[in-house]
Amino acid sequence: MPEVDATDARLLLALAEDPRASVMALSQRLGLARNTVQARLARLESNAVLAPLDRRVRPEALGYRLGAYVTVTVVQRSLAEVSEALADIPEVIEVTGLSGVADLLVEVVAKDADDLWRITEQLLAIQGVQRIDTALTMRRFIEHRLSPLLERAAGTDQG
Repeated sequence: MPEVDATDARLLLALAEDPRASVMALSQRLGLARNTVQARLARLESNAVLAPLDRRVRPEALGYRLGAYVTVTVVQRSLAEVSEALADIPEVIEVTGLSGVADLLVEVVAKDADDLWRITEQLLAIQGVQRIDTALTMRRFIEHRLSPLLERAAGTDQG
């Protein structure tokens, strides 16, 4: 993945502030030619710099008010199969490989405690899963963010 330069970072910050801004509005705001903005946006999209739009949708809006992080310990050499099985569970919204005691960190959402029980039973039923530990999400203090890093890359950070 190519690195984002200062101009890309400024463009991404402008999009973060106004995701529906037109190419023309972005070019005027940043003092860049419309074709430059269009080409940079196309490159950022084709290089997978931009995350999928569904990341902006809050699970609570879909009725999934309970969140949890589940650490999963996997039987050796079963990581690929377990990951594929996790992808088939709609309530699994992210899976990250870890170093240390647990192998995977799985973020799940549920409608309520009974629904979370059902989901954890599905996780335990996956061939290759040895153990899980579940921690409920109580409150999010800092939302997923990259603006401070973009500001640094753009040379506009205040720190």
